[in-house]
Amino acid sequence: MGTYNIPRNVKGEGRILFIFSGKSMIYTMIGGALGLPLYFICAALKLTMVGLILVGILALIGFAIGTFKIPSISILKFTKKVGGENIDDVIKRAIIFKQKRK
Repeated sequence: MGTYNIPRNVKGEGRILFIFSGKSMIYTMIGGALGLPLYFICAALKLTMVGLILVGILALIGFAIGTFKIPSISILKFTKKVGGENIDDVIKRAIIFKQKRK
């Protein structure tokens, strides 16, 4: 009798807390770390809640950069070229392109 491989769903096994992949967790921590100086400035001005909100917004932006892909929108010429690629890859290529032009 032969053996057969049973397909299984392995999509969620590489994730942390069900929503974070390794890359998105790193980008979220970088975004939160960029928001910490803003938090300390706001805390010194007795605006602690505003500082926490700013840290949360920057962490959310980091999560979006690490997780989402650029949609392919037929109206916009830019998205036709990079549609379906990760946002962080497009940002990295843009930075490298700008450095080579200088």
